Amino acid sequence: MDIRTQVGKAQAFRKMHDRSAILLLPNAWDAGSARLFARRGFAAIATTSAGMAWSLGHADGEQAPLGEVLDAIARITRVVDLPVTADIETGYGETPAEVATTVQAVIAAGAVGINLEDGAPGHGALRPCAIAAARIRAARAAATEAGVPIVINARVDSWMQHDEANATERFTDAVQRAHAYLAAGADCIYPIGLSDAVTLAALVQAIDAPVNVAAGPGVPDLAELARLGIARVSTATRFATMALAAVDHAAGVLLEGGRFDCLASALTYADAQRLFERA
Repeated sequence: MDIRTQVGKAQAFRKMHDRSAILLLPNAWDAGSARLFARRGFAAIATTSAGMAWSLGHADGEQAPLGEVLDAIARITRVVDLPVTADIETGYGETPAEVATTVQAVIAAGAVGINLEDGAPGHGALRPCAIAAARIRAARAAATEAGVPIVINARVDSWMQHDEANATERFTDAVQRAHAYLAAGADCIYPIGLSDAVTLAALVQAIDAPVNVAAGPGVPDLAELARLGIARVSTATRFATMALAAVDHAAGVLLEGGRFDCLASALTYADAQRLFERA
């Protein structure tokens, strides 16, 4: 991708986080799903680390080789004209320098944003705040060196932990982490696992920065999230698991009944072909 084009996409994506309107991001796992989302009219596209890993034949949690993930990101950025932000999990590296190398490679693959987790791979234990912040600082420095002002969505995994912390302690730790990550160069905070409206509203007030929420059953709807001050909503693994579930159901019906009606689809071969006519 031409660097000027990529910088333009990064700037456009950054503007989508100005909190003037809520940003709804679908999470793609391959080129086909990305083209579908682009055709539907989304303003930008995110990737799902889990969905992408599964499509590549690996479990989530940085089990997919980075080279394969980068190739998948590049395929997505090739077939859509929209800004693409990539979920790179914990950054594929033990040190900030290794995270920086990963970020440079992700930018080279055409992405204009990243998700970066503050736990160990596979929803592991939280890294100390200072160490997690150093990794974000390295990611920002890598983007600056590359000349692309990527949007860094810093995941705060406080609500993914199954420790003995009470609600107040968890919230306090999350706010401290959010402030540290923003100071290190993050643009948006992602409290994954948090869907309670009261706590979300309190978090928005406490950090005064764009907040990302993962969509799903039981999460307040888009209008309510906007009222709470949420800036960005992503679908995480939901579309990928829905696609797998639909195929799994049809396969089960086919095996059990031997009838082919279950193979009817609103999306035809011709429709799928048209998705890539000018890819």
